[in-house]
Amino acid sequence: MVVIVESGASKSDWSVLDGSGTINRQFTGGGTNVSTMRLEEVKRTLCETISTRKLENVSGFYLYTAGVVTKAISEELSAFIRGLFPAADIDIQNDLVGAARGACGHSPGIAAILGTGSNTCFYDGEAIHQKVYSGGYIIGDDGSAATLGKLFLSDFIKGLVPKEISEEFAGEFDASYPAIVEGVYRSPSPSGFLGSLAPFIIDHYSHPYVKDLVDRNFQAFIDRSLLRYDTASYPLGIVGGFGWACKEIFRPLCEKAGIRISRFVKAPIEGLCEYHREGFPI
Repeated sequence: MVVIVESGASKSDWSVLDGSGTINRQFTGGGTNVSTMRLEEVKRTLCETISTRKLENVSGFYLYTAGVVTKAISEELSAFIRGLFPAADIDIQNDLVGAARGACGHSPGIAAILGTGSNTCFYDGEAIHQKVYSGGYIIGDDGSAATLGKLFLSDFIKGLVPKEISEEFAGEFDASYPAIVEGVYRSPSPSGFLGSLAPFIIDHYSHPYVKDLVDRNFQAFIDRSLLRYDTASYPLGIVGGFGWACKEIFRPLCEKAGIRISRFVKAPIEGLCEYHREGFPI
């Protein structure tokens, strides 16, 4: 069997393919992010899911997770997986490679992640060659759910959100200043906390204030990241639940900027299963 794992900070999506390439099991596990978690914690999280799901006779293990930015990290995780599955083909990549493979398959294109965070790259069908750095939710992540939440909360605590929106928000969330500060600065996943506000915000897109906020967030992503690539020559593939949920908002903004979208993929694991089924003998 072949195991494909796509992991974010809050959860991981696992697909198990049999010898014919058919998906025979899918499940979720604990999240991993090498940039914010110690490697020992990442290993423990992976091991818990592997042991719980009783994965055996694994011939291929392909892991995509944020924070794999050095060869040393990749090699350490590969050695750990090899200790569990000595006969398996192992490939450890960061989430951006996963996005490129999931959105573009084996064809060249511009790949973008639009989820809790955001990121972009140019992909030649095999490898990433150009990347506009994201910067994360503190100094980057334009277009993401976390940045939208950050923009909204920044207005909210200063009394700049229209009364009808702010009152409804306070009725659904603990909107006290201490709770907001706690969520942003002391929660285990500040970006996850900020991103969790995005569904509420998007639900009010018909309000002029919210429309302006959402559009500005996406326009910044287009102007500061996507237009740094050769959008005249290559299509854009987008992965991530936030991008999927906002595709009817995001698509017209891209069209106005001359960006051609090839596909939206709700969950990277969907495209990754296609990629490995086509690209590797299973």
